[in-house]
Amino acid sequence: MNELEATERVKEGDENAFKYIFNLYYDRLVAYICTYTHDKMNSEDIVQQSFIDLWNNKEKLDINKSPRNYLYSIAYNRFIDSINKDKKQNNLLDLVYENALRDRIDQDNEALEDRVKKMNLIIESLPPKCRQILEMNKIKGIKYQEIAEIKGISIKTVESQMSIAFKKIRKGFEKENFHLFFIDLFFKR
Repeated sequence: MNELEATERVKEGDENAFKYIFNLYYDRLVAYICTYTHDKMNSEDIVQQSFIDLWNNKEKLDINKSPRNYLYSIAYNRFIDSINKDKKQNNLLDLVYENALRDRIDQDNEALEDRVKKMNLIIESLPPKCRQILEMNKIKGIKYQEIAEIKGISIKTVESQMSIAFKKIRKGFEKENFHLFFIDLFFKR
């Protein structure tokens, strides 16, 4: 059987003729598509789908021509389709990721704003002396010894007032894991 005979018989639905054409062109088409994809498995998938297309559209075959050009065109078009599909999928994935990231940032910003408001309320509710010592240390960066000297109190009193402030702040955030992350970080001595 030659190519033209096989083409005519494929057009009539002969599976053995189809196998003949498959065996004749499969490796060549895989090598051809591999020059574009640089991926043998992907190339094999494309070529297999090309042969499926050939079989499904066998009535379009010209019995006076070799199916070679038709197969190469199908395979190349399948390759182009796979690139476009990958681009669409990647664009969609990028869009989904970007939206998820944007939502997460918005949620994180809202949560942080809520926590800052809560922190400010807790600090405002502290006794005046305790609040002043906390602000001097954590906002102005003044060390315990300097605070004691400025206020005319002992360093133990400063430590005691800071301890009271820490306890109230931790208690205000005890239902959240937030204090483990933020409070301890913010209030390190």
